[in-house]
Amino acid sequence: MNTVELLVRDLDAMTDYYQQAVTLDVLDHAGATATLGRGGVPIMVLRQERDLPGADPRGAGLYHTAILFEDERRLAASLASMAQRVPQTYTGSADHLVSEAFYFTDPEGNGVELYRDRPREEWTVHPDGTVAMASEFLDPNQFLRRWHDPEVPDAGASAAIGHVHLQVGDLASARQFYVDTLGFDVTAQLGDSALFVSAGGYHHHIGMNTWRSAGAAPRAASLGLGDVRILVPTRTDVEALADRLRSHRIATADDGETLRFADPWNTRLAVSPEPGG
Repeated sequence: MNTVELLVRDLDAMTDYYQQAVTLDVLDHAGATATLGRGGVPIMVLRQERDLPGADPRGAGLYHTAILFEDERRLAASLASMAQRVPQTYTGSADHLVSEAFYFTDPEGNGVELYRDRPREEWTVHPDGTVAMASEFLDPNQFLRRWHDPEVPDAGASAAIGHVHLQVGDLASARQFYVDTLGFDVTAQLGDSALFVSAGGYHHHIGMNTWRSAGAAPRAASLGLGDVRILVPTRTDVEALADRLRSHRIATADDGETLRFADPWNTRLAVSPEPGG
């Protein structure tokens, strides 16, 4: 996964939230756009759009952006910062067997997950390639007591977009688009309400659910999710994806570097080759 773009009303307030509370670095701030990340690697792009309406919480779009930290101590440092600066934005936590995660809602209503992965050798992978996941109790205070060490410097520590979780209108259409057309592998499914897909055996790069958005129509222009950006190894992979999308009569735009298109709910995706690919 590459960066996630959010369309925001108050750029300064949102930049402060992700910098001061989440503990991302401001990598660039010019005009109406701010880019934040860790270790010089972009994670989020915030773009100010003052005239757009707010996102529909029951519509299609973003459920949460999930920021993956390199280990428990780095995650605990961010969690402690959130507890100190914006405790009112905390919404919950869970042990997912493959990961430990803490959930928040930013000042404009966008979901945020902060998490760390357990080592892959500790995951349970079934013969069909699906991955055992659950939502078990995780005490944030106990996690902080065990892992937070204010003496450990956090500057320069890496983090990345681990996955993006979307709200969709129905899982059948989501599966047809993200699995049958784009080529992701199914790693888990919760009945007819949630689907998790990935590439390369990860537990999930994209999650989709209908918990609040069942029956949602395509999105109108609004604040919230701008686009989801994905890296593939080479330009040849981008061109192969473009051919598959055209064969399914899905409109695309390709500037020679990035392929842009939308899912059935008008959530925009952008696929580019890795640097040097």
